[in-house]
This record gives sequence, C-alpha cells and structure tokens, in this order.
Amino acid sequence: MADRRSRPRAGLTREKILDAAIAFVGEHGLTALSTRKLGAAMGVDGMSLYHYVPSKAALLDGMVERLLEQSELLPAGDLPWPEAVTTMAHGLRATLLAHPATLGILATRPVNSPGAYRILESGLAVMCDQGVPLDRAMDIVNAVMTFVIGHTLAEPGTTPGHEQADTAQAEADADAYPLLAESLATGAGLDFASRFALTVDILVRGFADAA
Repeated sequence: MADRRSRPRAGLTREKILDAAIAFVGEHGLTALSTRKLGAAMGVDGMSLYHYVPSKAALLDGMVERLLEQSELLPAGDLPWPEAVTTMAHGLRATLLAHPATLGILATRPVNSPGAYRILESGLAVMCDQGVPLDRAMDIVNAVMTFVIGHTLAEPGTTPGHEQADTAQAEADADAYPLLAESLATGAGLDFASRFALTVDILVRGFADAA
C-alpha cells in the first residue's frame, strides 16, 4: 500500500498550508497547532499535509519563511544599505504586529529553509556589495532582527501561549514612584512606534559609523 503522505492533494499547496497555519495560530494560539487540527481547519485529512510539510518542525520552519516573505524583506539592490536595513526592520515589525500570535515562532525557531535563506542572502548581498564585511553584515542582520522581534514581542501585551490573558492597564503609586506614575498617566516615553523608529535609526547609524 502506498504511503498516504506521498500523495499530493488537488488544490493544496505549501503556501496555502503555511498561510492557514499562520491564521490558525492567530485564532487558537501556538500551543493548539498540530497537523491534525490544521488539516481539520482546512477541511482535509491531516495526513495529506505531510506531502508539503513532512513534520511539525518543517511546518514551523515554513511559517518562519512565510512571515519573512510577507514582510517584503527583499531589498532593492540600489538602496543605500542603511536605508535597506531600516526598511526591512519596519516591514518585519508590521508583519509581526499583524500576526502577533506567531511572535513566539520567529523568536525561537532558527532560519532553516531555502526560502528564508534566499531572503537573508539578499539582505547580506546589499550590504556586502556596498563594502560591508560579511561578519559585520551578519552582525547587523542579527542585531536588528533580534531588536525587532524583542521589541514587537512586548507590543501586543500578551504572553505567548496565553493569548487570551487579561492585560490590565499598569498603574503606579504617585507618591512612591512619581516619575513612573507620570509616565504611565501621560504616556510619556510609551509610544511603541516612535521608540521603535528611533532605536532602529540609532542601531543602523551606529553600525554605519563603525563600518
């Protein structure tokens, strides 16, 4: 008898499965994801997904790849590399804010698929073609992506695996903590978007000055 996992199903594609997985995690949380449950959500036998994603690890790696693709991280080769890196950072943040439940995947899974390699290779090529040494280019990619993921992880205000947790507004005793209380009451220094843009700019300019 033929292995059912070897049979592709009409209408299914790897991209459709990965997009469905991202949507599933957004609705049910990462801990609920399984091939069986994903297949049921797509109206197919979970075994039919194995032709496209042969394991749970391959599914997660594919989701990382798909998130990077949706972030439009492929930079134009004629952009100065600081501008290209800044654009990539903002694109990744926008995608992660659109799919906050997937943050835990991108934060913990290594980049490990040809599609994801292609995206990162293009970013490295932009920098290296403009004279940035490869080791420094890798430092820039890792530092900026780590910041983007870490900063964006705090923005939705939920703990991965506990997406439905209540998030009460923080308060501080004004007598004991006057500066913190003022910040929480007025929002001073608490604008995620402006802080993100400023920090990315500082990171990129710092690397550019050191190059």
